[in-house]
Amino acid sequence: MGAVLTAVLTLALLPGLVGSRTPSPDEQVPAAAFQTLGVSASVAGSTITIQPADAAHRSVGYLAADATLVEPTTDRPSVPKRPKLGQPTAPAASSWKPPRYSVGGYATWYDNGTTAMRLPRGTVVVVCGTGGCIERTITDYGPRAGFHPVRVVDLMPSDFVAVCGCGLRTGTQYVTVKVY
Repeated sequence: MGAVLTAVLTLALLPGLVGSRTPSPDEQVPAAAFQTLGVSASVAGSTITIQPADAAHRSVGYLAADATLVEPTTDRPSVPKRPKLGQPTAPAASSWKPPRYSVGGYATWYDNGTTAMRLPRGTVVVVCGTGGCIERTITDYGPRAGFHPVRVVDLMPSDFVAVCGCGLRTGTQYVTVKVY
């Protein structure tokens, strides 16, 4: 009984093996199968008229057909000016907040940003040399420890020139790095 049931299920599930046919090719539909369909139409046209749009669906800036446009005049109302507030002047000594600490050492120029050996990325520093001071954010770690003289910061070439007041090929420049 089990063998018969297995054979029946196999034949039902695999009809291709039992003698199914290949699909027949597409045949053209004969022209006689189509019928003429007549639609009556009025020569005078449609009797339906299209109503105007509902006023509730108009936009806010709707311009009516009978609206009058007026040219703008040159007489415009005066706009009040912003009041001028007096700003207190800060003494020269208080232009920078006091740094957390300062480090002295040598600076060199480096093409990949402002780097400092002892400071994490994102630290704001003010680097001062004989040419002036600049405020920068540390972007990477460096220079390597163990250089003599002790290098504390590497600067972009333009920053190095601004701090030392000299050219790029001058080697190192003594600077003070104020850490904020």
